Amino acid sequence: MLTDGAGQTLIDEPIAAEPVPVMLGDAFGWYSPGARRRGVLLCGTFGFEQWCAYRSWRELAGMIAGAGCAALRFDYPGQGDSRDPAGPEIPAALETIRAGVAFLREQAGAEEIVVVGLRLGATLAALSGAEIDRLVMLAPFPTGKAYRREMAMQARLIDVMPDRTPMPQEPDSLMVGSFLLGPRTLADLARLDLAAAERAPAPRILLLGPKVDALGERYRALGSEVETGPFPDLTQLVSDPLFSRTPDQTFALVRDFAVAGGSLPVSSPDPLPGPCRLADAAWQEEVSRFGPGLVGILCRPNGPWTGDTVLVVNSGRNPRAGHGRQTTRLARRLAASGIASFRFDLRGIGDSPARPDGSLPLYAADSVADVTAAIDHLAASGFAPGVVLGNCSGAYQAFQALSGDSRLRAAVLVNLYRFALKPGTDIETMVRDTFRHSQGYMARARQGRFWRRILTGDLSVARIARALVRDAAARLDRWTTRAPWRTLQSTSVAGRVAALRRRGARICMVYSADDLGIPTVQAHFGNSEARVARRLGYPVQILEGTDHNLSRAVDQDRIFAILEGVVREARAADRPGTAAEPASPQPAKPPADLTLRLSRTG
Repeated sequence: MLTDGAGQTLIDEPIAAEPVPVMLGDAFGWYSPGARRRGVLLCGTFGFEQWCAYRSWRELAGMIAGAGCAALRFDYPGQGDSRDPAGPEIPAALETIRAGVAFLREQAGAEEIVVVGLRLGATLAALSGAEIDRLVMLAPFPTGKAYRREMAMQARLIDVMPDRTPMPQEPDSLMVGSFLLGPRTLADLARLDLAAAERAPAPRILLLGPKVDALGERYRALGSEVETGPFPDLTQLVSDPLFSRTPDQTFALVRDFAVAGGSLPVSSPDPLPGPCRLADAAWQEEVSRFGPGLVGILCRPNGPWTGDTVLVVNSGRNPRAGHGRQTTRLARRLAASGIASFRFDLRGIGDSPARPDGSLPLYAADSVADVTAAIDHLAASGFAPGVVLGNCSGAYQAFQALSGDSRLRAAVLVNLYRFALKPGTDIETMVRDTFRHSQGYMARARQGRFWRRILTGDLSVARIARALVRDAAARLDRWTTRAPWRTLQSTSVAGRVAALRRRGARICMVYSADDLGIPTVQAHFGNSEARVARRLGYPVQILEGTDHNLSRAVDQDRIFAILEGVVREARAADRPGTAAEPASPQPAKPPADLTLRLSRTG
């Protein structure tokens, strides 16, 4: 039973239903039916911030559905798993909000509509013109210009090259966390202004966040009943994709406001929507659940299929659409070349269930079981994968899967940091100390601002000492990796790679220039370019001028060319007598100075 602060019953029979995928025009969404005549539409924010908040946003939808109200959340057109919009992004987003309200009225039989908006999503919800009964605005931007200013500041911190300099921006565009805001989007944002509204967006409004009092007074003057309050845990929700935390107390307030006074049960709810299939001229996609409740999307060509399927593993805590939506774009591009692909969420990521112990899935040894479940699912569906792709922690899981599953013929490992981890490794500490800083403490010790931060107390000397000890231990481990007593072991990295090479599998390793994982190759396989290529099956490829996340379109083009070449060669190896077709464009040729580069970086 759910009650309010005074003990009054809000919903006497809370229910929870498994959400089902739906389409709202070009937008892909998740719908949870409810027993009441109230529907709640969740309008997330854009790009990087929503990527950070994705998992928590899913939890909020579950809280609302569990209280008995139908809940609908979605990816805006051009984001996540949605189709690209036919026109500009901002008008398409506003139209999707209106379509979501209509869906709840028609599909859920909702007579009352509540809209919950986060950040830019709150701004858009208030300006959508949709007829709604209640509106929750979580840290809204008063204007589109304010959103652009804040994202520009974020970009200088998030999108950086290996030397920590800001990534060059395209003219009249803004990239934030690998999500690109184009010229038309920026122009449309500049016209958004909540204070210019002449009618209130809803009769009842809950405003939570910093500096919301003036906006609250404006809506009161327009006739709304407005409640305001702080949003103390906003930063932990939208600023860190790896370690984002769900703001439980704030979300509980949102749920209570959204469901309070909910009307009587629906007499005869409509049946659930049928299977959700996304399609375009070159591709078609279908959502599936498999294994221990995992969620994935199979993307296949609309035209002839070559018989090839690529399995893509999550990087970090990125949902299956990938960093900056790269995986979705890659999947649809592969389909245009006749290649199928499957992107899915490991447990603890995106729309898959939580891990049993609630821990992060990054570098978790047991997460390879999720990859195996995906392979089993695809094999049973007639789309057995031959190539697995992963970036960073996803590359780690891809290597484990390739080593343990003979059904895989090749792996493309992008910016792999470690092939293996010692039991008991503190993953969260390793990730915080390593991936938040592309320079080690020894390198930064040569910079004056580093010492100023120590003297002012901004950096803890004890913390630095612990990090240096860990770094020294890691270096010692690398130095002894190729010692005879270790390389002869079948469980060593060299032994595992030799075993998979004997069965005909190969590894294509790709690195951004100066990536922190490059010394891993040297540690296990030596400095000789030819020897490394012979042991892995492919030469290591170093991509100049790229960041760790391969954010720019030109860098993603290079990965696509490399992957397409590996897929075609794996196909030829599986089908004797079939010549591999050359990929177009050809995979980037590895630099001649690979040996020197590995030595210098290590």
